[in-house]
Amino acid sequence: MLEAWQAAGIYDEQIFDEERIIATSAPTRRSTHPQRLVDDIEVMNAGMNINIKDGIILSYGDSLYRGGDAEPKDVDVHKAFCDTLEEEFSAHFADFMKPFDSNPPSNGQLVMDHSGEQFQSADASTFGDSRYIFHDHCTENAKITSCMIANDCQWDLDLKDYSTGPLPAIFRFMLTASPDNDLISNMVDHGWDYMSNMIITDDDTDGDDVGRYLHRNLIENVPGTVSPVKAWFAFAQVPYGGSFALEPVWKFEVEMENNWYEAAVTVHAPYRIVSVVDWVSDSHPLPKKPEAGSGASYNVFKWGLNDPEAGERSIEKEHFDALASPLGWHSIPVSDVSGRVSTVKNTTTTWGNNIIAHENWEGKDAWEDNYRPDAGAQLTFDYIYNPKVTDGSEDAMIEAKKYINASITQLFYTSNLFHDLFYRYGFDEVAGNFQHHNFGRGGKGDDAVIVNAQDGSGFNNANFATPPDGQNGRCRMYLWNTANPYRDGDLEAGIVIHELGHGLSTRLTGGPANSACLVFGEAGGMGEGWGDFLATTIRSTKNYSDYPMGAWAANTPRGIRNFPYSLDTTVNPSTYKTLDKPSYWAVHATGEVWAEMLWVVSHRLIAKHGFSETLFPPAPLSDGTIPEGDFYRPAEYTLSGKRKPLIPKHGNSLMVQLVVNAMKLQPCNPSFFDARDAIINADMVLTGGENLCELWQGFAERGLGPNARVIGRMPWGGGFHIDDFSIPRIHGVNTVTEIRLAQIHEKSA
Repeated sequence: MLEAWQAAGIYDEQIFDEERIIATSAPTRRSTHPQRLVDDIEVMNAGMNINIKDGIILSYGDSLYRGGDAEPKDVDVHKAFCDTLEEEFSAHFADFMKPFDSNPPSNGQLVMDHSGEQFQSADASTFGDSRYIFHDHCTENAKITSCMIANDCQWDLDLKDYSTGPLPAIFRFMLTASPDNDLISNMVDHGWDYMSNMIITDDDTDGDDVGRYLHRNLIENVPGTVSPVKAWFAFAQVPYGGSFALEPVWKFEVEMENNWYEAAVTVHAPYRIVSVVDWVSDSHPLPKKPEAGSGASYNVFKWGLNDPEAGERSIEKEHFDALASPLGWHSIPVSDVSGRVSTVKNTTTTWGNNIIAHENWEGKDAWEDNYRPDAGAQLTFDYIYNPKVTDGSEDAMIEAKKYINASITQLFYTSNLFHDLFYRYGFDEVAGNFQHHNFGRGGKGDDAVIVNAQDGSGFNNANFATPPDGQNGRCRMYLWNTANPYRDGDLEAGIVIHELGHGLSTRLTGGPANSACLVFGEAGGMGEGWGDFLATTIRSTKNYSDYPMGAWAANTPRGIRNFPYSLDTTVNPSTYKTLDKPSYWAVHATGEVWAEMLWVVSHRLIAKHGFSETLFPPAPLSDGTIPEGDFYRPAEYTLSGKRKPLIPKHGNSLMVQLVVNAMKLQPCNPSFFDARDAIINADMVLTGGENLCELWQGFAERGLGPNARVIGRMPWGGGFHIDDFSIPRIHGVNTVTEIRLAQIHEKSA
């Protein structure tokens, strides 16, 4: 079986003509992260990663140096960084202040305007600590660099007297790294004393990496540190002439009270800081939520009731998830101009951090001033829904508008639960979810979903627009004139979930910055199919049933698709070859086939693992730990004691997890085959592939076996589709299963 270190050697021989040493850091059977050596000297930021599973290379990449010999270069990486930061900071600041050119904010604090609820803020993910980073590490640092170049610093030590050795470099670094202004002043005034007090010794540590610890020193008594600084000579890759060059540097490991830096400083004056990595990951503290009673309540069709025919409305509490919505659904963090001091704005309407819900009877793009119900200080969203039969369409519209408060409330409630649910399955800030404020957890903010209830731009439909991360998603929900009184799409959870599912699949497929990965062909169809599958899974219960899509709103038992979603091939005969039919060339019909396949696969997992009554994982404990409860399998740990990702123990929750994980693995514009393989790979990563047989059996049952193919495929679809009901011979699976699957379809043909 191929080991990771063996794969690294093979990779190295294929990339480089001449033999060079690879120093591997703690290689395992699964992965290795080799370092490049030049003349037996480490090259920083020049490595590769290779991930191995069962002797197969899953992924690899490298940043290896491919240039010539090392020599000092007139390259100031730090200055280049500061120039870029200054440009970005200035641009963000200018954009941020535009709305206030004629009406400056008072005291630097921005709040929601009560008349129109127009809201502006500088979110930490957009503006953040740029101002402080620039001041501390660029403005002040430039002063030190400038005087060192000119050799006119106002201190009693000339660092150029130390032309060799790491002392002037570490002294220079600490002048920038220390957060203690008094210490910096003392270092400037008494530099000679500090330098004379430093002691260099050899590090006797036995190196476990080839060449890494050659000629390594320890520097004791470095001001501002809590342990001896480790120092050794190395090379660093720096941008030079459109490519990269090697810069001789001193590499340091500097442990301080609140930071632990890996730094590189040039060996020659003015001792430029080439790179810095802080091994300590700062956790952004959440702003404290102001007192707001016991939370909101909503008179709604509770989560799991698909539409008004599925059950009665009830008073439901604001059941937000503490991880996904740490301040609840009606509280929005507000950052001041500095980006540091945050307050929280509580709203009493349906304007929150995740969702902004309102009417849009005019059907236009304006939304800030649209009507929203105000539930008052108690946040009691309790409104009447009792539509009456009318004499005509004009009266039917008037009747529908009477219960707009109930419609907006239902839309806000369903949409927030969707946000919180899929946050727990991995659609978080980094993955590109929709939130106004991202709590310093990555991704781009300022993109809560704008949801329009009773949108006046159409009837009998709904849509969702998904721009790249950092821009608001837009969801339009329509009235349906299929009955008297009109039916309201806001009240059919399946339609709302389907539309929100577009935001999920579009942001995850190809990454949150690319919204063009599910546009046409099979990819566009699967964008529709995932929405149907998730909506159907959410409404399903332990007692199996077939489910149509949009049946209540459309006022027809069959719903808005060709067939209900069913395990029975006489009820839903869809297979991969069904896509040959002209009526299936459109994305919604293509999506039906994909959703049916997922429905069948999901029930293979349910048959094996059982059914969970809830798809919501347990709430985190007070220390942030996620308990297994009856939702997850017992936690597993790596050899180093790190907790592995928890695995849902039931089939329906496991399938949702695999679908979300697979979206992140599949390529841009995936085919059915790509998406199928991504789900299989997702299971391989999460469970070690224990469901490989069930997954193949489910896909093969609907014609997407390993030998399924398309003849004459065009980028936008088309071609001649060929079913395959066989499955690979895995884990002793024999031809009995293959024959049984084929017989089932012969009988239903």
